[in-house]
Amino acid sequence: MSNSFGTIFRITTFGESHGVGVGVIIDGCPAGISVDEEFIQAEMARRKPGQSKIVTQRQEEDQIEILSGVFEGKTTGTPIAMMVRNADQRSKDYSHIADRFRPSHADYTYQEKYGIRDYRGGGRSSARETLARVAAGAIAKTLLASLGIQVQAYVSQVGALRLDESLPLDLSLTESNILRCPHPETAERMIALIDKTRLDRDTIGGVVSCVIKGSPVGLGEPVFDKLHAELGKAMLSINAVKGFEYGSGFDGVALLGSQHNDKFYTDANGKIRTETNHSGGIQGGISNGEDIYFRVAFKPVATIMMDQESVNEKGETVTVSGKGRHDPCVVPRAVPIVEAMAALVLADFYLRNKTVRFDA
Repeated sequence: MSNSFGTIFRITTFGESHGVGVGVIIDGCPAGISVDEEFIQAEMARRKPGQSKIVTQRQEEDQIEILSGVFEGKTTGTPIAMMVRNADQRSKDYSHIADRFRPSHADYTYQEKYGIRDYRGGGRSSARETLARVAAGAIAKTLLASLGIQVQAYVSQVGALRLDESLPLDLSLTESNILRCPHPETAERMIALIDKTRLDRDTIGGVVSCVIKGSPVGLGEPVFDKLHAELGKAMLSINAVKGFEYGSGFDGVALLGSQHNDKFYTDANGKIRTETNHSGGIQGGISNGEDIYFRVAFKPVATIMMDQESVNEKGETVTVSGKGRHDPCVVPRAVPIVEAMAALVLADFYLRNKTVRFDA
Protein backbone atom coordinates (compact mmCIF):
# COMPACT_ATOMS: atom_id res chain seq x y z
CA MET A 1 0.00 0.00 0.00
CA SER A 2 1.41 3.41 -0.95
CA ASN A 3 1.15 5.73 2.02
CA SER A 4 3.84 8.25 1.05
CA PHE A 5 3.81 11.34 -1.15
CA GLY A 6 6.58 13.66 -2.34
CA THR A 7 10.23 13.34 -3.30
CA ILE A 8 12.31 15.60 -1.02
CA PHE A 9 9.56 17.10 1.14
CA ARG A 10 7.98 13.70 1.71
CA ILE A 11 5.05 12.70 3.88
CA THR A 12 3.85 9.31 5.10
CA THR A 13 0.41 9.09 6.71
CA PHE A 14 -0.87 6.39 9.05
CA GLY A 15 -3.96 5.40 11.01
CA GLU A 16 -7.61 4.49 10.53
CA SER A 17 -10.95 6.20 11.05
CA HIS A 18 -11.86 4.13 14.12
CA GLY A 19 -8.37 3.20 15.31
CA VAL A 20 -6.32 4.91 18.02
CA GLY A 21 -5.63 7.90 15.81
CA VAL A 22 -4.34 9.29 12.52
CA GLY A 23 -0.97 10.88 11.93
CA VAL A 24 1.80 11.89 9.57
CA ILE A 25 5.58 11.80 9.36
CA ILE A 26 7.29 14.51 7.32
CA ASP A 27 10.79 13.71 6.12
CA GLY A 28 13.00 16.15 4.24
CA CYS A 29 11.66 19.35 5.80
CA PRO A 30 14.55 21.84 6.11
CA ALA A 31 15.70 22.97 9.54
CA GLY A 32 14.93 26.43 10.83
CA ILE A 33 11.29 26.80 9.74
CA SER A 34 9.14 28.40 12.43
CA VAL A 35 6.33 26.12 13.60
CA ASP A 36 3.21 27.87 14.85
CA GLU A 37 1.10 25.25 16.62
CA GLU A 38 -1.87 27.65 16.74
CA PHE A 39 -1.75 27.96 12.95
CA ILE A 40 -1.61 24.18 12.53
CA GLN A 41 -4.57 23.81 14.90
CA ALA A 42 -6.51 26.48 13.01
CA GLU A 43 -5.96 24.55 9.77
CA MET A 44 -7.18 21.38 11.49
CA ALA A 45 -10.30 23.22 12.66
CA ARG A 46 -11.17 24.12 9.06
CA ARG A 47 -11.23 20.40 8.18
CA LYS A 48 -12.64 18.89 11.36
CA PRO A 49 -16.14 17.34 11.51
CA GLY A 50 -19.04 18.89 13.39
CA GLN A 51 -18.23 22.49 12.48
CA SER A 52 -21.63 23.32 10.95
CA LYS A 53 -25.05 21.90 10.06
CA ILE A 54 -23.95 21.01 6.51
CA VAL A 55 -21.13 18.61 7.51
CA THR A 56 -20.92 15.35 9.43
CA GLN A 57 -21.84 15.71 13.10
CA ARG A 58 -19.04 13.47 14.38
CA GLN A 59 -17.52 15.46 17.26
CA GLU A 60 -13.74 15.48 17.02
CA GLU A 61 -11.57 18.35 18.21
CA ASP A 62 -8.70 16.99 16.09
CA GLN A 63 -6.13 18.22 18.60
CA ILE A 64 -2.71 17.91 17.01
CA GLU A 65 0.24 16.44 18.92
CA ILE A 66 3.75 17.18 17.64
CA LEU A 67 5.84 14.18 18.63
CA SER A 68 9.21 14.96 17.07
CA GLY A 69 11.23 17.15 14.72
CA VAL A 70 10.48 20.51 16.38
CA PHE A 71 12.57 22.20 19.07
CA GLU A 72 12.01 25.65 20.56
CA GLY A 73 9.44 26.43 17.87
CA LYS A 74 11.58 25.55 14.86
CA THR A 75 12.04 22.50 12.66
CA THR A 76 15.27 20.61 13.36
CA GLY A 77 15.72 18.95 9.96
CA THR A 78 14.82 15.56 11.44
CA PRO A 79 11.55 13.72 10.77
CA ILE A 80 8.49 15.58 12.04
CA ALA A 81 5.84 13.30 13.52
CA MET A 82 2.34 14.60 14.25
CA MET A 83 -0.75 12.76 15.42
CA VAL A 84 -4.43 13.25 16.27
CA ARG A 85 -6.10 10.76 18.59
CA ASN A 86 -9.63 9.66 17.70
CA ALA A 87 -12.18 10.49 20.38
CA ASP A 88 -15.73 10.10 19.02
CA GLN A 89 -15.82 6.76 17.21
CA ARG A 90 -19.11 4.89 17.06
CA SER A 91 -17.94 1.60 15.61
CA LYS A 92 -21.30 -0.02 16.34
CA ASP A 93 -22.77 2.19 13.60
CA TYR A 94 -20.91 -0.03 11.11
CA SER A 95 -21.56 -3.53 12.50
CA HIS A 96 -24.40 -3.99 10.01
CA ILE A 97 -21.97 -3.80 7.05
CA ALA A 98 -19.26 -6.05 8.47
CA ASP A 99 -19.84 -8.55 5.64
CA ARG A 100 -21.62 -6.25 3.17
CA PHE A 101 -20.29 -4.03 0.42
CA ARG A 102 -21.60 -0.47 0.38
CA PRO A 103 -22.25 0.89 -3.13
CA SER A 104 -19.43 3.11 -4.47
CA HIS A 105 -17.22 2.56 -1.39
CA ALA A 106 -13.83 0.87 -1.10
CA ASP A 107 -15.29 -2.12 0.79
CA TYR A 108 -15.25 -4.60 -2.08
CA THR A 109 -11.94 -3.54 -3.61
CA TYR A 110 -10.09 -3.56 -0.27
CA GLN A 111 -11.52 -6.97 0.60
CA GLU A 112 -10.48 -8.44 -2.75
CA LYS A 113 -7.02 -6.84 -2.73
CA TYR A 114 -5.98 -7.55 0.87
CA GLY A 115 -8.31 -10.35 1.96
CA ILE A 116 -9.16 -8.32 5.07
CA ARG A 117 -10.64 -4.91 5.71
CA ASP A 118 -11.50 -2.62 8.59
CA TYR A 119 -15.21 -2.01 7.99
CA ARG A 120 -15.49 0.59 10.80
CA GLY A 121 -15.95 3.84 8.92
CA GLY A 122 -13.93 2.48 6.03
CA GLY A 123 -10.75 2.09 8.07
CA ARG A 124 -7.79 3.33 6.06
CA SER A 125 -10.00 4.32 3.11
CA SER A 126 -11.87 6.84 5.26
CA ALA A 127 -11.51 10.54 4.48
CA ARG A 128 -10.42 10.94 8.10
CA GLU A 129 -6.93 10.12 6.80
CA THR A 130 -6.87 13.57 5.20
CA LEU A 131 -6.41 15.27 8.57
CA ALA A 132 -2.80 14.08 8.41
CA ARG A 133 -2.37 15.82 5.06
CA VAL A 134 -3.76 19.06 6.47
CA ALA A 135 -1.31 18.94 9.37
CA ALA A 136 1.62 18.39 7.01
CA GLY A 137 0.24 20.99 4.63
CA ALA A 138 0.35 23.59 7.42
CA ILE A 139 4.13 23.09 7.67
CA ALA A 140 4.42 23.32 3.86
CA LYS A 141 2.30 26.49 3.85
CA THR A 142 4.64 28.06 6.41
CA LEU A 143 7.65 27.23 4.24
CA LEU A 144 5.93 28.71 1.17
CA ALA A 145 4.77 31.83 3.02
CA SER A 146 8.40 32.64 3.83
CA LEU A 147 8.97 32.66 0.06
CA GLY A 148 5.95 34.87 -0.66
CA ILE A 149 3.85 32.00 -2.05
CA GLN A 150 0.18 31.80 -1.04
CA VAL A 151 -2.25 28.93 -1.62
CA GLN A 152 -5.99 29.62 -1.36
CA ALA A 153 -8.91 27.40 -2.27
CA TYR A 154 -12.65 28.04 -2.17
CA VAL A 155 -15.94 26.37 -3.08
CA SER A 156 -16.98 27.32 -6.60
CA GLN A 157 -19.79 24.86 -7.30
CA VAL A 158 -22.38 22.71 -5.52
CA GLY A 159 -24.46 20.45 -7.72
CA ALA A 160 -25.53 22.53 -10.72
CA LEU A 161 -25.05 25.84 -8.87
CA ARG A 162 -21.80 27.35 -10.14
CA LEU A 163 -20.07 30.50 -8.97
CA ASP A 164 -19.41 33.00 -11.75
CA GLU A 165 -15.62 33.12 -11.43
CA SER A 166 -15.41 35.91 -14.00
CA LEU A 167 -16.72 38.17 -11.23
CA PRO A 168 -14.16 40.09 -9.18
CA LEU A 169 -13.89 37.80 -6.14
CA ASP A 170 -12.67 38.88 -2.72
CA LEU A 171 -11.00 35.70 -1.51
CA SER A 172 -10.72 37.18 1.98
CA LEU A 173 -14.45 36.41 2.27
CA THR A 174 -13.90 32.66 1.80
CA GLU A 175 -14.00 31.93 5.53
CA SER A 176 -16.95 34.28 6.15
CA ASN A 177 -19.54 31.52 5.69
CA ILE A 178 -19.85 27.82 6.51
CA LEU A 179 -19.54 26.82 2.85
CA ARG A 180 -16.22 28.63 2.20
CA CYS A 181 -17.47 30.36 -0.93
CA PRO A 182 -16.11 33.92 -1.40
CA HIS A 183 -19.38 35.21 -2.88
CA PRO A 184 -21.91 35.49 0.01
CA GLU A 185 -25.06 35.57 -2.12
CA THR A 186 -24.05 32.46 -4.08
CA ALA A 187 -22.94 30.80 -0.86
CA GLU A 188 -26.43 31.21 0.64
CA ARG A 189 -28.03 29.47 -2.32
CA MET A 190 -25.49 26.64 -2.19
CA ILE A 191 -25.96 26.17 1.56
CA ALA A 192 -29.72 25.97 1.09
CA LEU A 193 -29.24 23.31 -1.59
CA ILE A 194 -26.97 21.23 0.64
CA ASP A 195 -29.37 21.55 3.56
CA LYS A 196 -32.32 20.45 1.42
CA THR A 197 -30.29 17.50 0.16
CA ARG A 198 -29.42 16.56 3.74
CA LEU A 199 -33.06 16.68 4.80
CA ASP A 200 -33.91 14.49 1.81
CA ARG A 201 -31.40 11.95 3.25
CA ASP A 202 -29.24 12.25 0.14
CA THR A 203 -25.86 13.76 -0.83
CA ILE A 204 -24.55 16.14 -3.48
CA GLY A 205 -21.19 16.88 -5.13
CA GLY A 206 -19.30 20.05 -5.84
CA VAL A 207 -16.13 21.75 -7.02
CA VAL A 208 -13.25 23.38 -5.14
CA SER A 209 -11.16 25.94 -7.04
CA CYS A 210 -7.63 26.86 -5.98
CA VAL A 211 -5.30 29.77 -6.77
CA ILE A 212 -1.56 29.82 -6.03
CA LYS A 213 -0.05 33.29 -6.04
CA GLY A 214 3.62 34.28 -5.91
CA SER A 215 5.04 31.10 -7.42
CA PRO A 216 8.49 31.63 -8.92
CA VAL A 217 9.32 30.61 -12.47
CA GLY A 218 10.79 27.14 -12.86
CA LEU A 219 8.88 24.77 -10.59
CA GLY A 220 8.16 21.43 -12.23
CA GLU A 221 10.26 18.51 -13.48
CA PRO A 222 9.63 17.42 -17.07
CA VAL A 223 9.05 14.97 -18.57
CA PHE A 224 6.95 12.85 -16.22
CA ASP A 225 6.92 15.03 -13.10
CA LYS A 226 5.33 18.06 -14.70
CA LEU A 227 3.92 20.53 -12.18
CA HIS A 228 0.35 20.06 -13.36
CA ALA A 229 0.79 16.28 -13.39
CA GLU A 230 1.87 16.27 -9.76
CA LEU A 231 -0.91 18.64 -8.79
CA GLY A 232 -3.35 16.33 -10.58
CA LYS A 233 -1.98 13.29 -8.75
CA ALA A 234 -2.19 15.14 -5.43
CA MET A 235 -5.79 16.14 -5.98
CA LEU A 236 -6.92 12.80 -7.38
CA SER A 237 -5.49 11.10 -4.30
CA ILE A 238 -8.07 12.90 -2.13
CA ASN A 239 -11.16 10.87 -1.24
CA ALA A 240 -14.21 11.49 -3.46
CA VAL A 241 -12.29 13.42 -6.16
CA LYS A 242 -13.47 12.55 -9.67
CA GLY A 243 -11.84 15.23 -11.81
CA PHE A 244 -9.02 17.77 -12.08
CA GLU A 245 -8.45 20.56 -14.58
CA TYR A 246 -6.01 23.45 -14.62
CA GLY A 247 -5.87 26.67 -16.57
CA SER A 248 -8.53 26.79 -19.27
CA GLY A 249 -9.15 23.07 -18.69
CA PHE A 250 -11.89 21.44 -20.72
CA ASP A 251 -13.35 24.81 -21.70
CA GLY A 252 -10.14 25.51 -23.61
CA VAL A 253 -11.11 23.09 -26.37
CA ALA A 254 -13.68 25.62 -27.58
CA LEU A 255 -10.97 28.20 -28.32
CA LEU A 256 -8.74 28.53 -31.35
CA GLY A 257 -4.99 28.49 -30.90
CA SER A 258 -4.87 32.18 -31.76
CA GLN A 259 -7.30 32.82 -28.89
CA HIS A 260 -5.77 30.40 -26.41
CA ASN A 261 -2.08 31.35 -26.69
CA ASP A 262 -0.78 33.46 -23.80
CA LYS A 263 1.24 36.25 -25.39
CA PHE A 264 4.38 37.43 -23.62
CA TYR A 265 5.23 41.04 -22.81
CA THR A 266 7.69 42.87 -20.56
CA ASP A 267 6.08 44.89 -17.76
CA ALA A 268 7.22 48.25 -16.35
CA ASN A 269 9.54 46.48 -13.92
CA GLY A 270 11.28 44.56 -16.69
CA LYS A 271 9.59 41.29 -15.77
CA ILE A 272 8.37 38.95 -18.50
CA ARG A 273 4.62 38.34 -18.10
CA THR A 274 1.73 36.97 -20.17
CA GLU A 275 -1.27 39.02 -21.31
CA THR A 276 -3.67 36.17 -20.57
CA ASN A 277 -3.37 33.08 -18.41
CA HIS A 278 -5.11 30.23 -20.21
CA SER A 279 -2.06 28.13 -19.27
CA GLY A 280 -2.97 28.39 -15.60
CA GLY A 281 0.53 29.53 -14.69
CA ILE A 282 2.15 26.39 -16.12
CA GLN A 283 3.84 25.96 -19.50
CA GLY A 284 5.75 22.87 -20.54
CA GLY A 285 5.02 21.44 -17.11
CA ILE A 286 6.95 24.30 -15.45
CA SER A 287 5.58 27.31 -13.55
CA ASN A 288 5.91 30.57 -15.51
CA GLY A 289 5.41 33.02 -12.63
CA GLU A 290 1.73 33.75 -13.28
CA ASP A 291 -1.04 32.64 -10.92
CA ILE A 292 -1.49 28.87 -10.89
CA TYR A 293 -5.15 27.94 -10.82
CA PHE A 294 -7.10 24.70 -11.02
CA ARG A 295 -10.45 23.10 -10.21
CA VAL A 296 -11.16 19.84 -8.37
CA ALA A 297 -14.46 17.95 -8.75
CA PHE A 298 -15.85 15.97 -5.81
CA LYS A 299 -18.55 13.35 -6.25
CA PRO A 300 -21.64 13.08 -4.02
CA VAL A 301 -20.76 11.25 -0.79
CA ALA A 302 -21.34 7.54 -1.31
CA THR A 303 -23.00 6.96 2.07
CA ILE A 304 -26.64 8.03 1.86
CA MET A 305 -29.30 7.69 4.55
CA MET A 306 -31.41 5.38 2.38
CA ASP A 307 -31.67 1.63 1.93
CA GLN A 308 -29.70 0.40 -1.10
CA GLU A 309 -29.47 -3.00 -2.71
CA SER A 310 -26.04 -4.60 -2.74
CA VAL A 311 -24.29 -7.94 -2.10
CA ASN A 312 -22.42 -9.48 0.81
CA GLU A 313 -19.10 -11.35 0.85
CA LYS A 314 -20.89 -14.50 -0.32
CA GLY A 315 -22.35 -12.68 -3.31
CA GLU A 316 -25.86 -12.81 -1.91
CA THR A 317 -28.22 -9.90 -2.51
CA VAL A 318 -28.67 -7.83 0.63
CA THR A 319 -29.96 -4.44 1.71
CA VAL A 320 -27.48 -1.89 2.99
CA SER A 321 -28.99 0.69 5.32
CA GLY A 322 -27.51 4.16 5.67
CA LYS A 323 -26.36 4.73 9.24
CA GLY A 324 -23.76 6.82 11.06
CA ARG A 325 -22.73 10.46 10.69
CA HIS A 326 -21.69 11.58 7.22
CA ASP A 327 -21.25 14.72 5.15
CA PRO A 328 -24.15 15.58 2.81
CA CYS A 329 -21.50 17.41 0.72
CA VAL A 330 -17.73 17.21 1.20
CA VAL A 331 -16.64 20.49 -0.39
CA PRO A 332 -16.78 22.78 2.69
CA ARG A 333 -14.29 20.53 4.53
CA ALA A 334 -12.34 19.74 1.36
CA VAL A 335 -11.10 23.32 0.92
CA PRO A 336 -8.22 23.00 3.45
CA ILE A 337 -7.36 19.54 2.09
CA VAL A 338 -6.97 20.89 -1.45
CA GLU A 339 -4.81 23.73 -0.11
CA ALA A 340 -2.67 21.31 1.89
CA MET A 341 -2.00 18.99 -1.05
CA ALA A 342 -1.18 21.94 -3.32
CA ALA A 343 1.22 23.32 -0.69
CA LEU A 344 2.94 19.95 -0.36
CA VAL A 345 3.48 19.81 -4.14
CA LEU A 346 4.87 23.35 -4.31
CA ALA A 347 7.14 22.89 -1.28
CA ASP A 348 8.54 19.67 -2.72
CA PHE A 349 9.18 21.21 -6.15
CA TYR A 350 10.82 24.26 -4.58
CA LEU A 351 13.31 22.02 -2.78
CA ARG A 352 13.80 19.85 -5.86
CA ASN A 353 14.53 22.96 -7.88
CA LYS A 354 17.51 23.67 -5.62
CA THR A 355 19.23 20.61 -7.11
CA VAL A 356 18.79 21.52 -10.80
CA ARG A 357 21.46 24.13 -11.52
CA PHE A 358 25.02 24.26 -10.21
CA ASP A 359 25.43 27.92 -11.20
CA ALA A 360 22.26 29.21 -9.50
